[in-house]
Amino acid sequence: MKSLQRYNEEELVGLLKQHDQAAFSYLYDNYSSSLHGAILGILPDTDTALDILQEVFVKIWKQISAYDVSKGRLFTWMLTIARNAAIDMLRSKNWKNNKRNNELTDESVTLAGSSQTNTDVIGLRKIVHTLKEDYRILVELSYFEGYTQDDIAKQLNIPIGTVKTRLRKALIELRQTIKV
Repeated sequence: MKSLQRYNEEELVGLLKQHDQAAFSYLYDNYSSSLHGAILGILPDTDTALDILQEVFVKIWKQISAYDVSKGRLFTWMLTIARNAAIDMLRSKNWKNNKRNNELTDESVTLAGSSQTNTDVIGLRKIVHTLKEDYRILVELSYFEGYTQDDIAKQLNIPIGTVKTRLRKALIELRQTIKV
């Protein structure tokens, strides 16, 4: 029998579409760490990222027949699934509620004399709300809601260059405000 390590992407996809468990194990062994890293880039919580990773591989297993070789590489398709799952979690009410609960716990620790600093305790959100409306919306969407610059441009119907420029100016303004 031919070793999976020697299969090209086309052969691997063929085996996956046949729901070959050995091919799927190979896929997990070789791609899970990269996908986990991408998820962690969006959701900096290891336990949640591992849960999302598991969901991603279940989705890949169930939807492999929908993968179209002509539209891109297998890894790109899987990365898109992982990224979308992480963003969906980030936007979910459950995630926001858990985050608020953690922030309350962190704030209690900080107020009790801990040397850790929570950005909400020092008033970062309040400072962001002092920015002019155009900047504030972009900072909220980008840093607090987890949207990409491209997503923001599409959502607000403004050019990507404008989003980048305004975010840069907003961050400069925030730095100046915090230093004072």
